[in-house]
Amino acid sequence: MKYNFDKIINRENTNCIKYDLRKKLFKKDDVIPMWVADMDFETPSFIKDAILQRAEHQIYGYSFRPDSFYDSIVNWVKTYHNWEINLKQISFSPGVVPGIAISVLAFTKPGDKIIVQPPVYFPFFTTIKENGRQVVENKLVSKDGCYAMDFDDLLSQIDLRTKMIIISNPHNPVGRVWKKQELEKLVEICEKNEVLIISDEIHSDIVFSQNKHIPIATISEYARENTITFMAPSKTFNLAGLSTSVAIFGNKKLQKTYNLYLENLHLNLGNVFGNIASEAAYTNGYEWVVEMKNYILENINFAHKFISEEIPQINFIKPEATYLLWIDFSKLNMTDNDLNDFLINKAGIALNLGNAFGSGGEKYMRMNVACTKEVLTKALNQLKTAINYL
Repeated sequence: MKYNFDKIINRENTNCIKYDLRKKLFKKDDVIPMWVADMDFETPSFIKDAILQRAEHQIYGYSFRPDSFYDSIVNWVKTYHNWEINLKQISFSPGVVPGIAISVLAFTKPGDKIIVQPPVYFPFFTTIKENGRQVVENKLVSKDGCYAMDFDDLLSQIDLRTKMIIISNPHNPVGRVWKKQELEKLVEICEKNEVLIISDEIHSDIVFSQNKHIPIATISEYARENTITFMAPSKTFNLAGLSTSVAIFGNKKLQKTYNLYLENLHLNLGNVFGNIASEAAYTNGYEWVVEMKNYILENINFAHKFISEEIPQINFIKPEATYLLWIDFSKLNMTDNDLNDFLINKAGIALNLGNAFGSGGEKYMRMNVACTKEVLTKALNQLKTAINYL
């Protein structure tokens, strides 16, 4: 391999949320942090070099995004996702969640209903509630060891106040890559009920094996005109700290409204190093992403084999995408709080509580395996030892 994913990078004392807030959040500073969804892999040189080259210029004033920034995104989504867009369809966002929040403000009114599909990325809930809208839950169902959308329930949840649905595609935390037929059915329901689709596709580059990410905006003409797609290099290249994401539109009217809110909130400029890093990533990152995905898939397979053979009291379904494991701890017969305490104080690992992801997350935990095999092995052995003592 060209890139070394076994290299351990010390992230302590860098104001790193994942490591430097352990004492504050978990009351211990020696737990293995496997909660925040960012990687522990070294930033590839083609991104670091681009940032350093720009940093050599002594002035970091106001800057704009050149056409080459947008071209890198156009080329990336065409190559990776077979999606033909042009640079005029792309708007900026300082992050996927801020972009979703702007969309909620721009396209719904206080009291309107917005559908989410739990267990799902928890900022979806807060973004809706904190802006005075109503959360409507269309819960995923587990069928034959695989999560699926419940379309009958979705239809029953929609009324005249329902204006929007926010989907996770691929899904965080359950790791599903939605198939074309599933997206077609979802779009059909949204079209019949005039529901705007907000699609969080931040994990779309990290898809494994025979699975294929399908941008929901490509499903139909309605989907193209009535979907706002959010993408970012932050998960793919671990650039979350640079606050650079994009919103992709097929409808000029929606885009104009979104841009107006973005500008009124003075969030449209971004930062110079985020712009530089994003362009460098999408221009030069193809080989790195292939190797990164192979390494993460090896971690997933290792974790699945280890847990199946050594810790049969817990289990997880291999994710079709993302570097996140959605682990079922229900056989331990603990409350969520007791389970969290056990993992922190007995196993010495910090995971995301499943109930934070809404209905269906009870007695689950989310584990981030975008780390070295050495760290993953240590964490799993500590977990095995702790469970064996129960």
